[in-house]
Amino acid sequence: MTSPAVSAAPPGAPAPDGEPSPDVARTSRPEDALRVMSYNVQDFTADGAAAVRVVRAVQPDVLCLQEVPRRLTTEFRLPAFARACGLYWSGGRLGTGGTAVLTTLRLRVHATTARRLRVRFPDRTRGFASVLVSRPGHAPVTVVSVHLGLRADERIQHADVILEGPLQRTLVAGDLNEAADGQAYARFAARFGLASNGQPTFPSDRPHAALDVIFASADLRTRSASAAERAGLDVEDLAAASDHRPIWVDVLPDSP
Repeated sequence: MTSPAVSAAPPGAPAPDGEPSPDVARTSRPEDALRVMSYNVQDFTADGAAAVRVVRAVQPDVLCLQEVPRRLTTEFRLPAFARACGLYWSGGRLGTGGTAVLTTLRLRVHATTARRLRVRFPDRTRGFASVLVSRPGHAPVTVVSVHLGLRADERIQHADVILEGPLQRTLVAGDLNEAADGQAYARFAARFGLASNGQPTFPSDRPHAALDVIFASADLRTRSASAAERAGLDVEDLAAASDHRPIWVDVLPDSP
């Protein structure tokens, strides 16, 4: 499938098919909040235009992606997707294991990192990508997009690698490939609070497994998406865009 060839437009502008973007985000976002979204986009092998509409409906400031196209096609397909969503990709394909982080131009990106996570051959490569971002007048926040492996023992190792880094003012978002009873999940839960509310995300047409989560360090105040907000997304677009549903949280301003 080709990448969605849609020019960049500000959030709230018409969606790629010409229809207005839903007001899911515009009516629910707390003032001055940083919205962080996580989405496994299935290598853009499904309906790319539907995926763009889903993202534009949520209007994230930071978008953590998993299963982005790997190898040389990343440099062509991911920027096109970012532009269609009204976001920006800072670049850096190598070592990400198919993860990426997109940001709005309203944010300052201080640093980006990526690291490959070891898997056994011939399993799909895994990794994580992170950004350090800030809004004007606010302290920086680290956002990490992760995609753990299919084997339980490897997921534990992956979690331990990710948790080696600084954990202050940090969100970890992504596809863990396991639910709350998994040992890798327990590793993250021991160090972070669950910011997303654990709703099922897989499969997208009839979700029953909560494989996608967002964790936040204790020094961040967060707000999870409500059931009403999630219900505001187009069900047909959710099923067509990917085999996963997205999740998002709002990072609230620091208390005075």
